[in-house]
Formats: sequence, structure tokens, C-alpha cells
Amino acid sequence: MSKTLVQPIGQKRLTNVAVVRLKKHGIRFEIACYKNKVLSWRSSVEKDIDEVLQSHTVYSNVSKGVLAKSKDLVAAFGTDDHTKICLEILEKGELQVAGKERESLLSSQFRDIATIVMQKTVNPETQRPYTISMIERLMHEIHFAVDPHNSSKKQALDVIQELQKHFPIKRSPMRLRLAVPEQNFSSLLEKLNAWNASIVSKDETGSQLSIICEVEPGFFRDCDALVRNLQGRLEILSVSVHGEGDTHMDHYDDNEDVLSSLPKQSDSVVQLSDKMQTQTISAKDGNSEGEMKQNNCSTCNALVGDTKQYREHFKSDWHKHNLRRKTKQLPPLTAEECMADVEIGDSRADLKDYSF
Repeated sequence: MSKTLVQPIGQKRLTNVAVVRLKKHGIRFEIACYKNKVLSWRSSVEKDIDEVLQSHTVYSNVSKGVLAKSKDLVAAFGTDDHTKICLEILEKGELQVAGKERESLLSSQFRDIATIVMQKTVNPETQRPYTISMIERLMHEIHFAVDPHNSSKKQALDVIQELQKHFPIKRSPMRLRLAVPEQNFSSLLEKLNAWNASIVSKDETGSQLSIICEVEPGFFRDCDALVRNLQGRLEILSVSVHGEGDTHMDHYDDNEDVLSSLPKQSDSVVQLSDKMQTQTISAKDGNSEGEMKQNNCSTCNALVGDTKQYREHFKSDWHKHNLRRKTKQLPPLTAEECMADVEIGDSRADLKDYSF
């Protein structure tokens, strides 16, 4: 007895995939990739092309399963080799994402940019960093929009320049150790004074004089060139220097005084600061009421408050950082240890920006 293979009717193929699209010679070409693999390929994390591509096939419409015509491939790419064309589309094409996924990516990148801005800037009066929530609100004030095609660090530097036009904020200085021969020391001091550098300490060792100073990051390359010309050496002690004292994210009692000195066009920022202080006070007052309803996070090994705070905790960088440590079978860190661990990692990455 013969058996008949029944094919499903109206089946949509290649729907649970990541689509990369490239328009060339007025014709649209698409390839089907595994989700979350395209960015890994572009950042050189993933090396195996078979782990990225669902199939070595070029489509004109992936969702409908329509293959690209050979004559169109030759006209646009000069070849009909699908594998070579897939590689070019992977490199130059635009990754198509759904609306909610795009919104999530933009939101995550916005937070990353705000974090970089917070780490690289200080309040000029207190020499302490602003809170992450304050930075985010100031970014909304200047109507900043994330560009998904540019790196977060580059956009953060652009945001800092724009914020400096409207708000009291400046780049946190770099702390450097400079050592030059004694006969060239006066030339070094003269230049540091011209850059308004802050001298932390001086030390005389043998025939060389050593000085620890804090310099604006914009003068770093000039400073490095100067020290080389003076036959000295330069050492980076800290990429970003913040003022001494409590720099916890929720303790900034001086924001109101600083923002009150802004022009009238920035009054909304003063109101913003008031709201932040009110939220901080209400959070402290609510601690006694929430003591009986503490929830425990086993990943972070900490009590994180009521149900709402418990849900918010799972979205925090602290929890995510401990999750990554958990996968490596490492013990959890406290919130303060986590921030220090992240800052050390960021500082190492930042040093690449100042490589010679």
C-alpha cells in the first residue's frame, strides 16, 4: 500500500530567523541568519560562518522563501557564488529586527551611553559624578537620540560636549605620573600651568624629578608628546578621577545647589533634581515599612526589598554582573564591589583609547 506524504498548507518558512538585508543596483537581497549571531560575527567573536548562516542561500524575500535570481546576483555582485555574496551581505547589510526588539536594543544602548557619561564626567563644584538617573534625564532634556550604527563610547563623548553647553558638567581629569630630567622640569611645569593642571605631589629621585598631576583628557596627547620631547616618561595612574567621599548613586545632596545656578531655560532640571531628592527621602522612609517584606535574591545573596524592587533588581547591572559570575562559578559581589569590578574593567578598556 502506497503512502502519501502530506505537506502542510500555508506554512511560513524561515520566520524565526534574523534577516540581514542589502539593497544593491535597486534590487533587495536578503540572507537568513541565526538570532544573536550576526553581531557576534561582526565583532569577530564568532568565526564559524556555518554558526551564523541558516543556509548559504541568497533570497529576494526570506519570509516568503523567494530565492534571488542568478542574473540579478551577477549584475549586483559580479558573481553568483552564494557563499561569497552572503559574506558581503553580512558585512555591509542592515540587520532587520522587530519593533519591540529594536526598542529594547535602543533602550539598552541609551543606558550604556549614560553610564559612560557618568563615569567620564564630574560636577565641577564637588568633583563628584552625577547619578546615572540624573545623566539620563539630562540626556532627555537635550533630546538625545541613540544612533544604533555608532559605538556607545563615541556617542557618549558627543553627549558630554552637548551637555557642557547647557549644564554644569565637565570631563573628569586623568591622573598622570610624569618623570623628566631635572634640567627640563621648569619647561614641564610651565606647560602644566598653561593647561591648568592640578599638581598632586612632587618627588625627586636621582637625576629625575617626578610629579603626579591631574590633567584634562583633551591635553593627554599633547602631554605625552611633551614628555617624550623632554626625554621623560609618562604613566597613567587613573583614567578618570573623582572627588573623595561618598559617591554612592543615591547620595547627592548638592545637585540642587548646582542646578539652581543655571539659566532660566534649565529650570526643568532643577525640578528634576527636586524629584530625585524626594524619591530618595521617600525610599529611606519606606525602608522601615518594607523590612517585613524583604525578598532574597539567591544570585546576589542579598535582600532587595518589596515585590516591585525585587522585579527591578533583576534588571539591574548588579544582578546581571553576578549572573555572569555565576556562569563562571564565581561567588557573588556586593553592589559596591560590583561597581568597582566594572570600573576596573572599563578603565582597562579605556586605556586602549590612549594607546600611542
